[in-house]
Amino acid sequence: MPRMLDVSLEVRAEIGDEEADRLLTGDDAPGSYDCTSCRTPGDPETDPTSTVLFVGEETAVLAFAHAGCIPSQVVTVSEAELQGAVRSITGDSPAPEQAAAGEVPQSVPGGQAVLGITSGLILINGELHPALVVEPTAPIARPGTTGPGDDFLPLLIEQGFIPVTDTNQVPSALEGWSVLLAGGQLHAVLQPGVGGGPQASWWQAHQALSVTDGWRAAVNKTQRVLVYAAPVGSIGQQPREDLLRDALDKAASNGKLVAASMPLAGAAGA
Repeated sequence: MPRMLDVSLEVRAEIGDEEADRLLTGDDAPGSYDCTSCRTPGDPETDPTSTVLFVGEETAVLAFAHAGCIPSQVVTVSEAELQGAVRSITGDSPAPEQAAAGEVPQSVPGGQAVLGITSGLILINGELHPALVVEPTAPIARPGTTGPGDDFLPLLIEQGFIPVTDTNQVPSALEGWSVLLAGGQLHAVLQPGVGGGPQASWWQAHQALSVTDGWRAAVNKTQRVLVYAAPVGSIGQQPREDLLRDALDKAASNGKLVAASMPLAGAAGA
């Protein structure tokens, strides 16, 4: 009997008492699993285990995670994100390239743009923090304007991102935003929904992006991701993390860097 399996009240409300009880008695619980966050093995007989329900517009998928990685919760995502998560969780997707960056067309404050995103570890006060660095491939104009100006940073500041002057400081938490990591891969950066509705994608991967074992270990320790953003041409695709840090430092000194701290989607707190 998997005594260490947690089914939260909101997950129970979605799947029903009968299915929840079957999980708790071991009828439907896995004998072992790969944690949907860190992708390392788990066993509900011996490891505190969370049930995590990913809910899309038409589909719902129940996954399992170490309780220390993600608490038992319902995570609302778009149907496209859910299908990508399903492929990662079940292993049906082709092996991702070992690249740390991806570019996808995505809505941003101000309209459509192509955002590049790079994952890396940032050393702050002797501790490694998992980070994402976002940079568009073209200037972002404010809605209703036609000029050549770039309002990417002002628009993000209006959303709650904070200008960075010192990269040795951990950015403050941004309420309502989160990072979706499923199957040990990066799927999306989520922003608050309109009118208090479910979170919506701010950035979404067409194909889930791989992250390093070190990055996953760091995010499982901190339960948050530092998200940095800079205007086009400020960072570039840096092949090493030390060069990425140098580029962030330069962007900060030039007043061209904003950042925020975000929890994992479905994780409690910020």
